[in-house]
Amino acid sequence: MAPTLILKTGTSWPDAWRRCLAVAPEAFRDDRVLNLWNGAWQEDGRALPAVSPVDGRTIAGPPRLDGNTAHRAVCAALDQHRAWRHLPLEERRARIAATLDALTEHRGLLALLLVWEIGKPWRLAQADVDRAIDGVRWYVDGVEPMLAGRSPLDGPVSNIASWNYPMSVLVHALLVQALAGNAVIAKTPTDGGVACLTLACALAAREGVPVTLVSGSGGELSQALVRAPEIGCVSFVGGRDTGAAVATAVADLGKRHVLEQEGLNTWGIWNYSDWDTLTAVIPKLFDYGKQRCTAYPRFVVQRHLFDAFLAAYLPAVRTLRVGHPLAVEQPDDPYPELDFGPVINAAKAKELKDQVAEAIDRGAVPLHRAAPDDARFLPGQDTSAYVQPVTLLNPPPSSPLHHAEPFGPVDTIVLVDTEAELLAAMNASNGALVATLSTDDRATYDRLAPQIRAFKVGHGAPRSRGDRDELFGGLGASWRGAFVGGDLLVRAVTRGPQGERLPGNFPEYQLLP
Repeated sequence: MAPTLILKTGTSWPDAWRRCLAVAPEAFRDDRVLNLWNGAWQEDGRALPAVSPVDGRTIAGPPRLDGNTAHRAVCAALDQHRAWRHLPLEERRARIAATLDALTEHRGLLALLLVWEIGKPWRLAQADVDRAIDGVRWYVDGVEPMLAGRSPLDGPVSNIASWNYPMSVLVHALLVQALAGNAVIAKTPTDGGVACLTLACALAAREGVPVTLVSGSGGELSQALVRAPEIGCVSFVGGRDTGAAVATAVADLGKRHVLEQEGLNTWGIWNYSDWDTLTAVIPKLFDYGKQRCTAYPRFVVQRHLFDAFLAAYLPAVRTLRVGHPLAVEQPDDPYPELDFGPVINAAKAKELKDQVAEAIDRGAVPLHRAAPDDARFLPGQDTSAYVQPVTLLNPPPSSPLHHAEPFGPVDTIVLVDTEAELLAAMNASNGALVATLSTDDRATYDRLAPQIRAFKVGHGAPRSRGDRDELFGGLGASWRGAFVGGDLLVRAVTRGPQGERLPGNFPEYQLLP
């Protein structure tokens, strides 16, 4: 009989909230977080309740501003930008370094907030915080040559990002943009992460970093955060539907932009035999329930290798550990080692389950469906945001699972017989961020990889967004605007020589780094 689980001591949401009130009382109230603009924490906006995906409890939600107030915030950020851009680099570097020290001091609290707000297991929540800190510190130590001959933009950088990586994507970008001489604006993601971002921005604002943090619906705030003439650059991370509207706006305005959009990242198997290596990597591909822009939800498998592929894949996927990220047997036990917890909310969980059921009804073959009884939960807890791992063979063309990224723990497999079919299936979404081809023959990889429409293509190993000097972008519809990573991130948010062409996907040209 499985032991009864309890919440680890000191990790409840009330515990985390009390710590936020103690660490940053200027940014938190008893029942809400505040917006940060014009250099001050503002008790404005309509505070909406939010729900933790972990167990359905009510937590702090975003204080949503109206469009007029958001535009006032943007105007105030422009004033900050005009002062900050003239600050000597050494002063900017010192303030960003002090912010990193403060984030390091409160690393545990930031990670705990990520657990409750977006359902990350403890290991991955800590990694998100650490990647932000370590990544920005790399720029602090080496940014001087990256800025040689360059100047800040004419206005602040507006950041609109998805909820899945508040620290290692959004906070990382904010601090590097500020280091490069820009005031920065961030919109809190609608689906989660507001308390974590509020705490991080409070620590940065204390060090004099010109950061603005606002909440609101994308539709209502887009006029201010995307179209306002005061904005020097728009940085967006999210889905293609929203990204397309942003791309149209910035193209019409001729505005600097970085738009990272989703794509169906694929893993091809062709004339391959190193099955032990594949078995070892499969569980890692399910980190955070595949709620990552660089997740691999599609395997494209040579038909005559399908039996060997299943023999390698199924034992690995059956080892996945799912459950409440803070549930332990004894109060002071270590945090549980999980591959993932909930998806972002109950609505997303229902959407995924409905898509799986519909695909099976229309002919997909279920190869693996984990049992809910195998998950680790507290007695009686709300589990409506949890989805157990599922693997489907040949989703029908009418299913979203055939052509789009599910953003959840659902794998699909497509069988092919020719190299042409392999490439067509791997390029099903008109561009992706990453892809991998597993083949024993290096010459085959060298011949096929350039035909795969992904920014990064691995040979038998996964690719990721990357850190520090590793570049990042996307091909096709998965990316619009300047590529980032390494010195390209600094170049994307600064001005260089007259007539400079930044590497990226732009309406008038595409330039690979």
